[in-house]
Order: sequence, then structure tokens, then C-alpha cells
Amino acid sequence: DIEDAFDDADAWFAQEEADIYTPSLTLWAFLSQVLHKEEQRSCLAAVSRVMVLLVALGRQPCVRNNGAYCKARAKLPEIVIQRLAIRVASGCEKEVPKQWLWKGRHVKLADGTTVSMPDTEANQNVYPQQASQKEGIGFPIARMVVLLSLATAMLCGMAIGPCTGKETGELALMRQLLDQLDEGDILLADRYFCSYFMIALLLERNVDFVARLHHARKEKTYRVKRLGKGDHLVEWSRPSKPPWMDQATYDLMPEVLTLRQIEVQVTEPGFRVESLVVVTTLTDPTQYPQADIAKLYHKRWLVELDIRSIKCTLAMDVLRGKTPEMVRKEIWTSLLAYNLIRRCMLQAAAESDCSPRKLSFTTAMQKISTCWMVLLQLDEERRIALITRHLSDLLQHRVAHRPDRIEPRAIKRR
Repeated sequence: DIEDAFDDADAWFAQEEADIYTPSLTLWAFLSQVLHKEEQRSCLAAVSRVMVLLVALGRQPCVRNNGAYCKARAKLPEIVIQRLAIRVASGCEKEVPKQWLWKGRHVKLADGTTVSMPDTEANQNVYPQQASQKEGIGFPIARMVVLLSLATAMLCGMAIGPCTGKETGELALMRQLLDQLDEGDILLADRYFCSYFMIALLLERNVDFVARLHHARKEKTYRVKRLGKGDHLVEWSRPSKPPWMDQATYDLMPEVLTLRQIEVQVTEPGFRVESLVVVTTLTDPTQYPQADIAKLYHKRWLVELDIRSIKCTLAMDVLRGKTPEMVRKEIWTSLLAYNLIRRCMLQAAAESDCSPRKLSFTTAMQKISTCWMVLLQLDEERRIALITRHLSDLLQHRVAHRPDRIEPRAIKRR
């Protein structure tokens, strides 16, 4: 997979026999950085791991300083790391057992988040700090929108941009990810994504939509048919052309959307509302009963837990890159590590016929990081034995039942 990705990008380097930091070894060291935290995350620590590995393999050790490694890491194309991360997810998504899917269909979760980075001039120019903060006090901040699989929790797509300026919101970033959705998918999102043109663009790609009704929706809505108590077919009229859309695309947009609005009563403790309205393009009440739609929307909270795994467990909330290019490489390397960890969890879950979401992501990351250097030094028989033992142990570490939104939000750093 690594060779194919570098071949596609025509980005091979360090191919001489005496070269140490080949693309594969450089990527291995980069992944080791995101699998560790604090002082073990530095480039010098990565070089130390490379040195130990080379000596253990009977090869000539590398130099002690991190200059050569940093130069090699800078040569890693962002597109290569991105393709590797997406290929891991797409390959696993194609082999998902049917019992893990929702009514036989793939559901993708969408949500936005932010990450901060070192306060360098280059980072501030591309990802400026929030306008409310005084100069010299705030940190550069980037906005991300991610697509995650409901069945596997793997990341299927990510778009990144600044937090200030025109066309930098979550909807604008989401439009960049539409091509990452496959025909027949269902997009499950919060109410911020519930807009006329987002739904129209999804339907154009034969992708269905489930989200909470936006509280500020002002376009005209007409009830067309009653499907049940609190369950109606409605028509939304096309609003005026937004600034980001050209006239030709606007003319192709349907003048009316026929959607389904479902009133969901919330009885569980921990919610701030007693009822909410869910909007969906799944208009067939026989195939998609009202109760099933309501249960599906409740699973939207899983994307918050997945983002917490990426930002907190993998420590991606505060990045180390001094330039925007390195920031994006660091993000994609973290997402590649996230998908690789999730793939191990899928392997363990498939052997026991349980959902991968019932396994502990933290435990899986810990097991991978502890044997990161050892695996490459073992013969095939011992390597298989260690992997088999780790996969078996993962099944013993299952997360507790986490219904809906009772989990307290983590306290953010000051």
C-alpha cells in the first residue's frame, strides 16, 4: 500500500543503498511520534527509536541529531499520507459485515472541530487566531470537518481550513467532502448541516440525509401528507441563490424538496430538550419506521466520541508543526494512525462477531504503541503469535454502555 501511494504521487526519495530515511522508514518514525505523547513525541525521540531499530536489525545506526530525519519528513507528500489514510478506511468499509450496517446501508457521520498549533508567523498567515483575541495572546486555529463511519468508526474523509473569513464554515468544508460519499450512503449530521442546498447536493449524488431541523430555518415549509403522529411529508421551497453558488448550478437545483419531518420525544435524562424535529430524505415509512429514524439520530453522538479519541487519546488537539504544510502532514499522519488502530479493532471484532464500537480505542492504541518496535524484530511465527495475543486481549477490554449524552464534556485547557 505504501509503495502504491508513493508511486501514484511519483514521490520516491532516498533510494540509494546507503540512504537511511527511506519513505517507509520515515513514515514509520512519523507514525511513532503520533502514537506517543509529550516528550516522546519530539523528532529527537523519533530518531532515537530509529537508531534502536536499526541496531536491532543489524544495520548501520543513523546519526544522533534529527536534521536528516526532519528533512526526510518534509519530503513526505501530504497527498501520499492522505491517500493511505483514506485507502485504509475504504478497504475496511467494503468488507464490513452486513449485521454492522444500518438496514444494510452505510451511514457516515459528519461533524466539525478545531485544532490549535504553534504561534508562528507562517501558521498565523494561513490559520489566523480568532478575531476576539488580542495579537500575541491567541494561537493559530484551524477548522476541520470529518466524515466517520457509523459501523467501523473509521475516518473516511477530512477537510481543513481557517476559522475566519468567507467560506470557512463547516458547510463550506462539508461541500469539499461530498465526493467522499458513495452512492447509497446515508449522511447523519447535526442541525448545522441541515440546509436546503446541502440536501439537494446530496440527493444529486444519491446520498440520503438525516439531521435535526435547524432552529433558524426561515424558508417556507408546507405539509404535504401525514404519515403518523408527529410524522409528516413536507415541501421546502428553494431559497435565493447563496453567494458561493454560481448561477448555472443554482438553475440546476430543484425548486422544491419533498422531505420527511419527524417529531422525536426525548425521555432520557441528560438532554436539554424534551422534543426535537428530525429531517430526513428517507420518506418511506414502511421501510424506515419513525422509531428507527429516531434511534438512528440518537447515534449521532458517537461522532463526538470518535473525535474525542482523535483529539484527546491521540493528542491531536494541540499540534507541533511550525508551518501550515507540516501541520497538515501531522494531522493526516494522526488520522492514518487512527484508522490503523481502528483496523486492528475491526480484526478483533470480526473474530468474535461483536461490534468494533464495543472495544476500547485507548487499549488498542496502547497495545500497538508498546509493540511498535518489537514487531519488526520478530520472525514470522513470533510476530503472528504476538498479534494473535493482542487481538484476543482486545476482546477483554470492552467499553461500558454509553447511552446518548450522559458523558460529561472534558474540561478544556486554559
